[in-house]
Amino acid sequence: MFSMVNGFRNYSQQAIQASRYIGQGFIVTLDHMNRLPMTIQYPYEKLVPSERFRGRIHFEFDKCIACEVCVRVCPINLPVVDWKFKKDIKKKQLKSYSIDFGVCIFCGNCVEYCPTNCLSMTEEYELSTYDRHELNYDQIALGRLPISIIEDRTIESISSFDFSSKKIMEEHSKSRTVTKFLD
Repeated sequence: MFSMVNGFRNYSQQAIQASRYIGQGFIVTLDHMNRLPMTIQYPYEKLVPSERFRGRIHFEFDKCIACEVCVRVCPINLPVVDWKFKKDIKKKQLKSYSIDFGVCIFCGNCVEYCPTNCLSMTEEYELSTYDRHELNYDQIALGRLPISIIEDRTIESISSFDFSSKKIMEEHSKSRTVTKFLD
């Protein structure tokens, strides 16, 4: 008889604790109902990457001295540097430079260790293609500067649109920066 009473008491304590957990979950759900959605409609809205974002690599052909430091510091020896030695000036002359972004891990070592700063990281993150061979960028494609999201006239910051509560928008804009396409 005593074990049955203990069993009933344990069962009731567990039921009370379970109802507390359900109540806590319900409070969290109600708290999140007052917030703005965190998702964005990607093709029409874009997140502005942070300053330290490591996107596509930009290459300046004229600054490169073909020292191949970028190849040596790359964990996968990715950059392909073709050069020829000019005997009359006793220097290397760069013929071609390419990076396959289908293989690149965007670690940034090549940019960090480049002695002439001919490599830099951009904020371009839209590199998807249907063919993986299109991700192999030569010096011409690497030299193309991307359009900055901030300077792009086809998109506008969401903060310029009217929201019913200014306080909610201020809190939301502190957490991230979002841009939206103009129609």
